Amino acid sequence: MTPAKRVFDIIVSLVLIVLLLPVVVALALAILLLDGRPVLYLSERMRSMDEGFTLWKFRTMRADADDRGVSGGDKSSRITRTGRFMRRYRLDEIPQLWNILTGDISFVGPRPPLRRYTETHPEIYARVLRSRPGVTGLATLVFHRTEERLLAPCASKDETEEIYCRRCIPRKAALDLVYQRRRTLCYDARIMLATVLRRLSLH
Repeated sequence: MTPAKRVFDIIVSLVLIVLLLPVVVALALAILLLDGRPVLYLSERMRSMDEGFTLWKFRTMRADADDRGVSGGDKSSRITRTGRFMRRYRLDEIPQLWNILTGDISFVGPRPPLRRYTETHPEIYARVLRSRPGVTGLATLVFHRTEERLLAPCASKDETEEIYCRRCIPRKAALDLVYQRRRTLCYDARIMLATVLRRLSLH
């Protein structure tokens, strides 16, 4: 991460934390009152091949002690009413502003993977994680709906895992490496705007 990118992340995250504080409080109360505790979902993610961190999100699912891997159709029944609303507008990711402020992730970069995927696909993530992971990124914008379409029919954890590893990880990594070659602050700003304004072209 360049010093300019880090300064940009700190300034913008501080501004958004202040501006979105009422939204954070409202969402936290909604989860607490409608779905109960815990309000936050904390998950270990990787920012390098050997360095993990705790990613913060608002909880959108009912707890499952056997939970593992990415979310496919096998988890759809666990999504809460508030969780479905938050996921639609990506409001569940607002707590990641804290991860940005502390330097765990950036606004733009590859999505931080679970440790299990860096261990099973080291040849891919050794290249992808040369970029600081981010809340959004080129792969997130281009491939997100395709990933949802591929995983939605999955009826079991094993099927979700197989489809994700075989069809999603390589294609997302290819896009992450395109971003890695093109990354500038201007390109980051365009990706951030395209994340909010879905019809904005990246070309």
